[in-house]
Amino acid sequence: MADSDMHTLEQALAALLADVAPLSTERVSLAMAAGRVLAETLTAQLDTPPFDNSAMDGYALRAADAGRVLPVSQRIMAGDAAAPLAANSCARIFTGAPLPAGADSVVMQEQVESRDDGVYIPAPLAQGNSVRTRGREITCGETLIEAGTRLNSAALGFIAGQGIAEVAVTRRPRIALLSTGDELKMPGETLAPGQIYNSNRFMLSDLLPRFGAELTRVEHVADTSQATREALARAAAETDVVVTTGGVSVGEADHVRDALEQLGQLDLWRLSIRPGKPLALGRIGDTRFVGLAGNPVSAFVGAWLFLRPLLGALQGAAAMSELPRISARAAFDTTTAARSHYMRVALTFEGGEYHAHAFADQDSSILRSCVQADALAVIPANSSVSVGDIVSCLRLEA
Repeated sequence: MADSDMHTLEQALAALLADVAPLSTERVSLAMAAGRVLAETLTAQLDTPPFDNSAMDGYALRAADAGRVLPVSQRIMAGDAAAPLAANSCARIFTGAPLPAGADSVVMQEQVESRDDGVYIPAPLAQGNSVRTRGREITCGETLIEAGTRLNSAALGFIAGQGIAEVAVTRRPRIALLSTGDELKMPGETLAPGQIYNSNRFMLSDLLPRFGAELTRVEHVADTSQATREALARAAAETDVVVTTGGVSVGEADHVRDALEQLGQLDLWRLSIRPGKPLALGRIGDTRFVGLAGNPVSAFVGAWLFLRPLLGALQGAAAMSELPRISARAAFDTTTAARSHYMRVALTFEGGEYHAHAFADQDSSILRSCVQADALAVIPANSSVSVGDIVSCLRLEA
């Protein structure tokens, strides 16, 4: 197949995501919701903060009473119920404590002078000084967080602040990860001549859960047609997505494509990109299939470009449909041929702009090029880039 007959990235993504719908939902405790995708839009149940409170340690008073010595009529700690403020007085107050009725401002403790008969409050003082007003962050009935949001630490804290203990989330996609290749051995085993260690298994076993997946089957498949077909059938029967590495090229020992066509359907094969030209997309019944190349860099790049958006779609997370794109100034020279190149780059921020530093050896077998990579610099086919040119980069953010 000539390069001109291969599929573009856009065509591959369209084939991969065709008819994909979010999986079923389940309710989980907030403690178990980190990284999950919210399946319902949450509405605020109360004002936050729920009452006017002090932004710092100091003294609460009426702003109009500033400029004179005021006796301290009460002491209010966070969690206390404040009494109304006595006329012509101030209240000792601490950060987060409720503002007493009648007070409209707070002066930080470093700005007052202690006197025998109270404290001197300097003037002028504006109403609302150092006061966090009720509902400043959000008011009851407002949208708290939209459905489809992937819950990070801040989102969890925001939800917890509303007293919400459980949320509805999309079920994690169940994934089978199958490694093909008789040359592969597990770390710790002894290598025979011609054998290598299985790096893809460990790399993808970390990436896929970061994309929200639940790895339910991880196994090595022998390089035979029967073993490949049986492994794919088992995996497809119990998962939402089957991912393979290796076996999708055209060699005599590459059995994945044939097995897929026997069990289901092949939607797309081979891409006009570098790395990652060997790629098989299809389905076995209702189970999606993604066959990545065996070269570790191709598998790494393919996981970010295809598995991340697929898993995002299955979880209803629209933000995962494409990697965040930024512009950066190239710190490298390169020329592409008939295929687009997704170069592994490290990003620095200098002089108010990003700079993309490419790893010297961009061969698809050099996994070292991915270790420090922050992004993939997208270099279109049949183009040249010189130092100082602006390039489009896809940030590698799970």
